[in-house]
Amino acid sequence: MQVKVVAKRKSAPPSRKAPRSRRKAGKLAPSRNLRGPTAAEIALGVDAPPLAALAALIRELGGATLGGYLEPFGGRPVLLASLPLAAVQPTPFQRDLSPTHAKRLAAKIDETGSFLDPLIVVRGEDGRLWTPNGRHRLAAAKMLGLRQITALVSPDESLAYRILALNTEKAHNLKDRSLEVVRMAHNLGERDGRRHEAEFSAEFEAAELLTLGLAYEKNPRFAGGAYSPFLKKVDRFIDRPLAASLRERAGFASRLQEIDTQVKRIIAALQTRGFKSPYLRNYVVARINPVRFHKTKKGDTKAAMPVAQALTRMAAAAKKFNLESVSGSDLAWVAVGAQE
Repeated sequence: MQVKVVAKRKSAPPSRKAPRSRRKAGKLAPSRNLRGPTAAEIALGVDAPPLAALAALIRELGGATLGGYLEPFGGRPVLLASLPLAAVQPTPFQRDLSPTHAKRLAAKIDETGSFLDPLIVVRGEDGRLWTPNGRHRLAAAKMLGLRQITALVSPDESLAYRILALNTEKAHNLKDRSLEVVRMAHNLGERDGRRHEAEFSAEFEAAELLTLGLAYEKNPRFAGGAYSPFLKKVDRFIDRPLAASLRERAGFASRLQEIDTQVKRIIAALQTRGFKSPYLRNYVVARINPVRFHKTKKGDTKAAMPVAQALTRMAAAAKKFNLESVSGSDLAWVAVGAQE
């Protein structure tokens, strides 16, 4: 009897899915949802209804309209124009001019032989044209003796109040940002002080900038950077009419300056004891910060403590600050944190 030997087939290895290709670091995924006008839709006549009044104003001011279009993101109408320099001014609440930056900008434009970056311009309250993001370019153009300057003119006047997002020509520091926000708040309060402060959260960017801006207005040398981490945890937009909220914040700013007076006293006492660290203010403010150990959970926007209560506790902690408890190792840790 013959027995057939059947060779067992080796079972096929389990199929493995091909590994997903990883995107290289630094590569950004393009959106799958396309938006904005098409090439056929984007051109717009300068006398089209959304731009006609603006085009007439530009011609009246001695400028020239060069073309109209729909901007590629939201499809809002924009006018490309050449404007006489005298017809354009910075928004009244914009940052202070830096002569050094304006001179440097003028020198670079002169080197390249071209002025290619247009201003963004809107119609201002006084009937003239305002630029929310071109103060230094405007000053540089005047230094160079330009007759005209190119601008993207928008009929959307609310752009004048979104200066923090638009102003990219010179990096903002905390003082610049705070002063711009509070000047803008004063202007809006005069125009429509009945609207609630919280309604302007997009324009003001962060609540603490309003409080710091009021403090900087009273004292341009105020050390806002030391108090910003504290305010970020307790300061929120106030759901009250803007005129009333600014009065309330003026009280916050005054209390903050009183606390800073106590902090200066503590710093002077520590310096007489031999502590010479440049991080003394940060150390003292951190020690008297009543919410320094509060950790904000992701997505939680609630204040760690009402700002008025936090200021009361901070002032009390400053008055009873124990100088004997300060050590060199504590200051070293503060220095490490500040550098990071």
